[in-house]
Amino acid sequence: MVASSQPLATLAGLDLLREGGNAVDAAICAAAVLCVTEPHATGVGGDLFAIVRDPSGALHGVDAAGPAPRSAPAEPPDLDGPRSVDVPGAVGGWSELSRRFGRVGLDRCLAPAIDFARYGVSAGFNSALVWRTSPRAPVAFGPPPGFGARYRLVELGDTLAGIAREGARWFYTGPPAEAIADATWLTREDLAEYAVRWVEPLVARYRGVDVAELPPPTQGVAALEALAILGDEEPALPELVRAVSLALEDALATVRDGADVGGLLAPEHVRARRAQLPGRVSEPAGGTVCVCAVDGDGMAVSLLQSLYEAFGSGVVAGDSGVVLNNRAAGFAVQGTVVAGTRPYHTLIPGMLTRGRELVGPFGLMGGFIQAQSHVQFLSALLPDGDPQVALDRGRFRIDGDTLSLEEPLWDRAGELARLGFQIDADAGRSVFGGGQAIIVRDGTLFGGSDARKDGCALGI
Repeated sequence: MVASSQPLATLAGLDLLREGGNAVDAAICAAAVLCVTEPHATGVGGDLFAIVRDPSGALHGVDAAGPAPRSAPAEPPDLDGPRSVDVPGAVGGWSELSRRFGRVGLDRCLAPAIDFARYGVSAGFNSALVWRTSPRAPVAFGPPPGFGARYRLVELGDTLAGIAREGARWFYTGPPAEAIADATWLTREDLAEYAVRWVEPLVARYRGVDVAELPPPTQGVAALEALAILGDEEPALPELVRAVSLALEDALATVRDGADVGGLLAPEHVRARRAQLPGRVSEPAGGTVCVCAVDGDGMAVSLLQSLYEAFGSGVVAGDSGVVLNNRAAGFAVQGTVVAGTRPYHTLIPGMLTRGRELVGPFGLMGGFIQAQSHVQFLSALLPDGDPQVALDRGRFRIDGDTLSLEEPLWDRAGELARLGFQIDADAGRSVFGGGQAIIVRDGTLFGGSDARKDGCALGI
């Protein structure tokens, strides 16, 4: 089964499974297609995080985020433009995943994306909406397509073909790297020295299930801390909001590149936080895509990929068709850019297991809401829920003094008044993100794909 936010990506991954590829191959394939079908949200100029559960039951974390330039000054970050770009890690992530776990080779995984870029795709509803309203939409991509209108990204297709033919090092040392260095504050050395990290996922128990998230620089610990604060009882909505807010407050204060955040999950810290009221936390929104895949051998993948905000920095690297991220904007959490390091990351793939038994991969997108929506999704899903129902449940989003509520929660605003937030019942659908999940139950795969996006979950 494959679940993603675009039907073409889901189908491309599913085709690869039919041909004998595994879940990692399918996830790479779908993620590459999303670079074409959702160019505002993801691309080869972005970053990637993933959790792989191999058939033995072991978990492997992939951190394919890139650092700021080694020469970057210690100044507040730009939010867009050439000085908001960190080293793009997605291509390195694809290459490492394929090398370690793939069956069919990176060239086969990228083939559908190359064809879609060169010969055209039709714009999905949400993609067309974001493209039309984004101030950073690249002029080089032509007029924003309307819903259903066909567009091509030929130069991006050529770059993808070069990666398929020459490998990831070509992207980091060849013509694409030169174009990126010429267009941004990154140097050729910054790009040539880039290396993906394999990391140990953080794991915590919730309602009888092991929840795996990635360590810093991601905010995965925020989801785990919030779940720990809640405990295993069914939470009331105010308790859910309070736990999420407390955990986000801790994450924003402590999550830094390479930081040890184990103390946030220590029983004594969790007990202390349960008795406290949170402050106010806020962060810029972002755009992300998620792919979940499970194969017949029990390999499972949760993969998230992003440019950060819509169309990232707004910078296209020469004639490569590569839109570059604005991930350095995440340094705003700590005040200034820290040269050669990675900022606070919103991307948090998730994996559910019971010991060595697979429960399933999941992921939710939408920038800062990701930790918040992980907690909301899991509290609705576990122990025995339907992933589609859990994804479609009404959400809240905390942002500073404002608590935004989707329509299904409007009649519950009175329950939340005592928390001191300003209630916003007029926020657009896009601020509540989206998500994908695949859950295994008694040998059957149940897929879910968020109705807030254009995608689907399909199996064979």
